[in-house]
Amino acid sequence: MTFPLDVADLSSRRAFAAAIAARTGQRLLGLRNTGTWADATLGDVGDQAADGFLQGALFGRHPADGLLSEETKDAAARLTKRVCWIVDPLDGTKEYRSGRHDWAVHVGMAVDGRAVLGAGAMPAIDRVLVACTAPGAECLELLDLAGSPPGAAAAATPDAWPNTIVRGDTAAGGRLRLAVSRSHTPDWVQRFAERMGGAELVPSGSVGVKVALLLLGKADAYVHKPGLKEWDTCAPAAIAAAAGWSVCRIDGSEQRYNLPDPRNDEIVVCRPAQLAQVLAALAECAPR
Repeated sequence: MTFPLDVADLSSRRAFAAAIAARTGQRLLGLRNTGTWADATLGDVGDQAADGFLQGALFGRHPADGLLSEETKDAAARLTKRVCWIVDPLDGTKEYRSGRHDWAVHVGMAVDGRAVLGAGAMPAIDRVLVACTAPGAECLELLDLAGSPPGAAAAATPDAWPNTIVRGDTAAGGRLRLAVSRSHTPDWVQRFAERMGGAELVPSGSVGVKVALLLLGKADAYVHKPGLKEWDTCAPAAIAAAAGWSVCRIDGSEQRYNLPDPRNDEIVVCRPAQLAQVLAALAECAPR
C-alpha cells in the first residue's frame, strides 16, 4: 500500500504540528498567569481551552483526517481514516494547575496505525520537540515556543535544561536513571529499578516530559504499565523514535495507534543497546 502523504506534505504537517502545539502552550501559560482560576477549576479551564484551539486548528487545516483527543468524545469515523491526529491538549493537568513545569501539549499523527509525526510542547521550560519518522521525511528538532532553536536564555531556565538532543545511540554513563511518575510509582517499578542495578528514580508528571527527560539527558529509560491512552504516547513515541531510541510495548512488540480502544497501557523507551536487558528485567518484574 502506497504511503498516503508525500515529503512536502509531511514537512508542512510537521511545521503545523509544532506551531499549534506551541501556540496551545502559550495560551495555557497565559491562562495560568492571569491568576483568575486555581486548583481543579484551572485544570478544567486549561483542558477545554487547549482542546478547543487544537480542534479548530486541525479541522480547519486538515478536515479530511481523523482526530482522537483526550478531551472530546471519541467518534468511530476516525477508524476509517488512514491519517489520524492523536492529541492530548494538556498532558499533566495536575502539574499545570499546581504551578509546576512538568506538563506538556501533545500533537501526534498516526498513518496506517503507526506514529509517524509528533510535536511535544513543554511551555513552562520554553521547549518544543518535533519529529517525523516517515521514510524520506525524517526530521528531529528542538525549538523554543517562538519556533527558533533555544538560546542562552532558555538554558538559564529552572533545572538548566540542555539545548541539544541526546540520541539513542549515545553511550549511557554510570547508574541508570529511570523516569517515573511523580504521583504513583507502583511496587513493580521499584523491583525493576533494583533489577536494573539500583536505577535512580527521576520523578516527573507528563508522559511527554518523561520522554523528554531521556532526549535532554536527564534520564536513560522510561517504562510504564498500565493506565496510558494513545494520546499520552503517540507524539512522544514518534519523537523518541526519530532520535534513535527504542520504543515498544513491555513484551517488545510494536506500538499501534488509531485502534477502536484507545487504551495503550504500556510503553518502553530506552537506548537500543539496553533494550534486551530492559525487556528481560520487565519480564520478571512487570505485571502480566
